[in-house]
Amino acid sequence: MASRLELKGKFVQIKEPSRDAVSDTAPVEKTVKDIVGNVRERGDAAVREYSIAFDKADVANFEVTEEEKKKAVADLDPQTREDTEFAIANVRRFAEAQLATILPLEIESLPGLHLGHRVIPIETIGCYVPGGRYPLLSAPVMTIVPAKVAGCEQVIACLPPNAHPAMIAGCHLAGADRIFRVGGAQAIAAMAYGTATIPAVDKIVGPGNAFVNEAKRQVFGQVGIDQLAGPSEIFIVADETGNAAMIATDLLAQAEHDVRTRVGLVTTDRKLAQGVLKEVEKQLGDLPTAAVAGAAWKDYGEITVVDDEDAMVAYADCIATEHLQVHTRDPQATAKKIRNYGSLFIGELASVVYSDKCCGTNHTLPTMAAGRYTGGLWVGSYVKVVTHQWLDERGVAAVAPAAVRQSATEKLEGHRRAAALRLSPKQLNSL
Repeated sequence: MASRLELKGKFVQIKEPSRDAVSDTAPVEKTVKDIVGNVRERGDAAVREYSIAFDKADVANFEVTEEEKKKAVADLDPQTREDTEFAIANVRRFAEAQLATILPLEIESLPGLHLGHRVIPIETIGCYVPGGRYPLLSAPVMTIVPAKVAGCEQVIACLPPNAHPAMIAGCHLAGADRIFRVGGAQAIAAMAYGTATIPAVDKIVGPGNAFVNEAKRQVFGQVGIDQLAGPSEIFIVADETGNAAMIATDLLAQAEHDVRTRVGLVTTDRKLAQGVLKEVEKQLGDLPTAAVAGAAWKDYGEITVVDDEDAMVAYADCIATEHLQVHTRDPQATAKKIRNYGSLFIGELASVVYSDKCCGTNHTLPTMAAGRYTGGLWVGSYVKVVTHQWLDERGVAAVAPAAVRQSATEKLEGHRRAAALRLSPKQLNSL
């Protein structure tokens, strides 16, 4: 795969980003290291101090009670509850279909040599549920529902103490076993190491801000993590059939997530590029979230013109964006040529917003070009595929001689003895 530097000269940028999302996160490392260390050492006391300092919330009891969960659900607007349950049903349906493709395996590789794998749910999952800037009602659905479908025994959720009460309802409806009012890096540290109140988990999933992301990086190894998810991203690849107003609308829809959202258009048509540039500025004029979306567009937005579809595909594979929309004359054909992305939206009717909210695919996706080597969160993220083997005398006769010889070659006498132990004297003498 070509790097963007190698592609230089094959494209023209109508608008370049003025900042880099990766380097912009560097200053948080030291702060997060202190938070993680303090929470690990002092537990709930440190969590409470950081909640007061960062969230301006002195929470008496971190865990949400059953009565509070029921009230949060009861207080939901009926249409909001119906829409949330619609999203839950769609995500569950797709996760169940995905789980059905992860099958146990048992084969007899050689006579008497039996190999296989089992699919085992991870026991305890910690879901980080962001919700500081907006009441992101879809967030708990995406992390909690697949965990329950996978069969995880305990699923806990942590969300900022100032999150909208509807977020608690969303966590409860999605199936969280326990919910805690703890946000930020301190929540990640608490789930990784455990406190008197918050249990340690086996794996942490869910997106968050730069501090949450850095905390996940620092605790990885103590616990599993889904991925290191940076600021949200959307790119659109389009030819001359693209609709400038629609493309601008979709770019700004994602840009309003955060001032560090990365948004862009890659097109074969210079006229469309100029049209989108004008349309973005026009739409920012009456967009209520323009303060956020406009900042993201100014700092991280880009529009690139390439010579042909092959160059457009190469550029898309190079950036490996989180969300990739395809607006071309034959979007299905174009989509088949692209291999690096978090989730693909084929045709102009497939908006990222549908997946963000309720259509059924997961919106927790790889960013910062991680789409080159991984996909997003899915039901398979909550299970372990672990191997096993068993042998009868025929299997031992088939594999032990090679294991004995290889161990001797490697000068590993303990290995040689263990391999030879199961052979008969006659078999050993024949080596």
